Amino acid sequence: MDSRRVISFHYTLRDPRGEVIDTNVGGEPVSFLQGAGQIIEGLEEVLVGLSVGAKARVEVPAARAYGERDPEQMQAVLRDLLPVEGDLQPGDRFQAGQDPQAPTLTVIRVEGDQVWLDANHPLAGVDLSFDVEVVAVRAATAAELGG
Repeated sequence: MDSRRVISFHYTLRDPRGEVIDTNVGGEPVSFLQGAGQIIEGLEEVLVGLSVGAKARVEVPAARAYGERDPEQMQAVLRDLLPVEGDLQPGDRFQAGQDPQAPTLTVIRVEGDQVWLDANHPLAGVDLSFDVEVVAVRAATAAELGG
């Protein structure tokens, strides 16, 4: 029998300077199926060992979060090939396709008809700090396990 669990938690995510990047405190908790790769590995590893009501600070190095920055994920593309209307400026982001899993691309620079894009996750190369509170833990259902 599969003993994986669904864990629900609140979090506040900070960058190395302590700046809040994201939080769901005061909102709905995030839930994930243990071992399904639904959240970053370095965070899941700690959460599966906590019980309901537990609070923890979880430091996740970039390599165990969204990975290190990969220079091969940056390239120039002709402006006419991009699915975005209007002017593009450095820092602009858009999804590479219609699929919700399509990567988010960040504009690095624009030179004439060339647009330099970065397909790295926006948090690649960033060490992350999570303050978490586990709010629920339960056995996964057969449907959640794909059965």
